[in-house]
Amino acid sequence: MAAIFMVGDGLIGLLQPRRHVDLWKDDALGTEKLVQPFVDRPGRRRLYAVVQIAAGLALATRQKR
Repeated sequence: MAAIFMVGDGLIGLLQPRRHVDLWKDDALGTEKLVQPFVDRPGRRRLYAVVQIAAGLALATRQKR
């Protein structure tokens, strides 16, 4: 489940970085401080998204039945 979340969240962050940050920055159960480095910095969010997708794919390949 973590791998799926990482890849999906990363894709949204890659394709729609401003919208993605807006979803998490207000009243999001304490995540406001976590997304602060990405506010008004879509390039930074896209870079993080690529890392997030790669980490999610790496995690998925390590999973066993």
